[in-house]
Amino acid sequence: MKEGWTTRWKALFVWLCGYLNIVAFALVGGYMIVKSDDEELKNTSKKVLIVTLIFTAISMFLSLYNNIGGMADNYYSSKAYSAYDIMSNITNIAKIVVFAVCAAISFFKKRTDKPQLPTEQKTIDSSVREEQKD
Repeated sequence: MKEGWTTRWKALFVWLCGYLNIVAFALVGGYMIVKSDDEELKNTSKKVLIVTLIFTAISMFLSLYNNIGGMADNYYSSKAYSAYDIMSNITNIAKIVVFAVCAAISFFKKRTDKPQLPTEQKTIDSSVREEQKD
């Protein structure tokens, strides 16, 4: 069983890199998008890019909210900081759930490994078989 990295393991690795760090995903996902011949891996990398950008934007908004609030007096004992803390925790939990579910779906998705022949190829093969029968 010397297969190496299968498509499902590569897809799982792309989701893991997207969860861990945007720079790690930029390296791995960018490589998959540019160099991979497998369309499923390219599509998976594009999906991870979208999800990673969404959570990066949410994180940027929360960071901006916290930094602006930090300039005010008594921010860390106010309800605004409590709201920031709750939103931050919800975002972290949602990120874990979304990446875990999407990675599991990507890993356990049924793949079609057998390429289908074009219709012209089928007709040529059937005509050759008919000639061989005669």
